[in-house]
Amino acid sequence: MRRGRIVLLNGPSCAGKTSLANALARQLPTPWLVMPVDLFHHIRSRPQSKLAPDQWQRVCQETRSAYHRALAGAALAGCDVIGDHVLSEPWRLTEQLALTSGLDVLLVHVTCDLDELARRERHRSDREPGTARAQADVVFAHGDCDFVVDTTQAKPEACAARVAVLLDSPPKGTAFERLRG
Repeated sequence: MRRGRIVLLNGPSCAGKTSLANALARQLPTPWLVMPVDLFHHIRSRPQSKLAPDQWQRVCQETRSAYHRALAGAALAGCDVIGDHVLSEPWRLTEQLALTSGLDVLLVHVTCDLDELARRERHRSDREPGTARAQADVVFAHGDCDFVVDTTQAKPEACAARVAVLLDSPPKGTAFERLRG
């Protein structure tokens, strides 16, 4: 069975990862699954009872872990996948590296000016103020990637076209291969 490829878009909240993922999927000549991590948070139920903060933290970690497995599982089933994630905690990347061993993964850092992140965040009702700025300090801590796009002024379609070129000629050694050591 053919194994699919993964393009993992990593960046802070409001950087434009989902817009970029959708634009990229529209431009590619073959079918791709677009799987933002937010999808998993949206499809998870919210019980009527109040959960303690540590319980919610565990639920969120389990949800992200399920997302990691879904990305890898889709690629193992032969689907090409565009993932949209925030690698703001080391375990998220560590788990992704382990689950995608043997798969073709391109890691794209999606950057944006801090003032523009704050502006975008103010216009979204589903984000806590300051989240994007806090994530911007840690989301690229692992350092390595295959490609960087800056969405501060560039439209998603233009960024997608640049990523599509990378897919046509992927690097010989990828960031995920280097990060695995």
